[in-house]
This record gives sequence, structure tokens and C-alpha cells, in this order.
Amino acid sequence: MSLLELVTQRVADRTNRRVKNLQVEIATSGDRVVLRGQANSFHVKQLAQQGAREALPNARLENAIVVE
Repeated sequence: MSLLELVTQRVADRTNRRVKNLQVEIATSGDRVVLRGQANSFHVKQLAQQGAREALPNARLENAIVVE
């Protein structure tokens, strides 16, 4: 499983797949992660962030998920 697949799976599992159009971008060096998509609550956005942190605890994280 690639790093991208791992982070995507963690976010999807943590949020119970409640982030629509989830996109995960990881810098080549693995030190930066960007989350994109749409969520129906700030809580789901936070859960997505926690999932990404579980997979890459030392990466800089940009949570660009939009709460609708």
C-alpha cells in the first residue's frame, strides 16, 4: 500500500466516508499533506484531519476540506 493510499484509507475510515470528493495530496518528500473535499460538518473535517495525522504524524497538514 502506498503512502497516498494509506492516508486516504485512514481519512475515509475515520470519517466513515463522509467527505465527498476526497482528494489527498502528499509532497514527494512526505512532509506535507493537503486534504480536499466537502464535509457536512466541522466535526467531520476534524475527523479527517485526525485520520491524516495518524498516518503521517510529523507532516505539515493543510486541511482544505470545505464545510457545506
